[in-house]
Amino acid sequence: MSMSTKLRSVFLEVRRAGRKHLLETEAKGILAEYGIPVTRFKLAKSEAEAIKAAEEIGYPVVLKIVSPDVLHKSDVGGVIVGLKDARDVERAYRQVLENVKKHKPEARVVGILVEEMVPASIEVIVGSVRDPQFGPTIMFGIGGIFVEILKDVTLRIAPISERDAREMISEIRAYPLLRGYRNLPPANVDAIVDILVKTSNLVTEYEEIKELDLNPIMVNEKGAKVVDARIILE
Repeated sequence: MSMSTKLRSVFLEVRRAGRKHLLETEAKGILAEYGIPVTRFKLAKSEAEAIKAAEEIGYPVVLKIVSPDVLHKSDVGGVIVGLKDARDVERAYRQVLENVKKHKPEARVVGILVEEMVPASIEVIVGSVRDPQFGPTIMFGIGGIFVEILKDVTLRIAPISERDAREMISEIRAYPLLRGYRNLPPANVDAIVDILVKTSNLVTEYEEIKELDLNPIMVNEKGAKVVDARIILE
C-alpha cells in the first residue's frame, strides 16, 4: 500500500466514524509516515498493556486519554506526566480514567496513550489552516500553553521552501532563544526547518486537511519531536 493510499484510508475511516478530528494516535501515525519526528507512543487498553508499553518505550513516560470526545486533554485531567516505574503507570492509568469520567462522563474512551517523556526543551508550534482563497497556510512560533497569549508567530502560504522556513524561524521575536541564550544551548534549527517543509508538503498534498496543529514541538540542540498533534478534516 502506497503512503498516499494509506493516509487517505485513515481519512476515510475517520469520516466513516462520523468524525472530523483525528485521534492523537491517528494524527501521529500520519506524521510519522510523512517523516515528521514524533514521540514514541503506544495505545494501551488495560493497565497491563500500559505497563508493557512503558517498559518498551523506556521511562519516564506520559499517559494521555484517547477519546474522540476529548479535544483538550489537560482540561479534564486526561494527562499525567513524569511516570518513572510500573507502579506509577498503574496508578496513573486508573487516575486518568477517573478524571475523565468525572469531568466528561459521556466521553467515549478508545484507550490510553503511553508516550515517551521528552526532556525540558524550547517549545515551538507549527500549524496550518486552509484558507478558502489562498489554500493551506503554514504558521510557526513559540508554542506550549502560552501560544495564544504571546502570539509570537509568523505565517506563509504553502508550499514553502527550505529558505522560506529559515526566514520564518528568524522572524519571531523569540528567535534569540533558538540561537542560544545564557546557559541555554542553541536549538537545532535544521530540525525545525525539516518539520516546517514536511508539514507544508503534507497539507499541500492532502486537501482533506482543514487544520493542523503540532504543539508543542520540543526542540533542543540534538533535534525536535512533536509531542502533541491535532488534525481536523474538511
